[in-house]
Amino acid sequence: MKTIHTEKAPAAVGPYSQAIHTSGTVYLSGQIAIDPAAGKIVATTIEEQAEQCCRNIEAVLAAADTDMEHVVKTTCFLADIADFKAFNEVYAKHFVSKPARSCVAVKNLPAGALCEIEAIAIR
Repeated sequence: MKTIHTEKAPAAVGPYSQAIHTSGTVYLSGQIAIDPAAGKIVATTIEEQAEQCCRNIEAVLAAADTDMEHVVKTTCFLADIADFKAFNEVYAKHFVSKPARSCVAVKNLPAGALCEIEAIAIR
């Protein structure tokens, strides 16, 4: 088992890793829209936050020697299900291979985020 870490994505804000690689599979922790350069959420709209989440996932995947094409499953969390359509438009630009997915609305997300995406990829 190998812990994955990159400075190009936000550092874990708790007792967890950005990702773990084991037996050819990479398990990514959920990514919210923290801008790694700013160290906080800068984006204000669902589209901007979804874009930052995807950029963070791309950075962690690159650190794990894989990419978005190798994502097999995502779980997406929205603070407001009314953002589903707008979120999907951004999501579709990044996850072109259409991995299996669950998407649910939740009461709150860390740091006041509007969305969070976790992923599982193969390597």
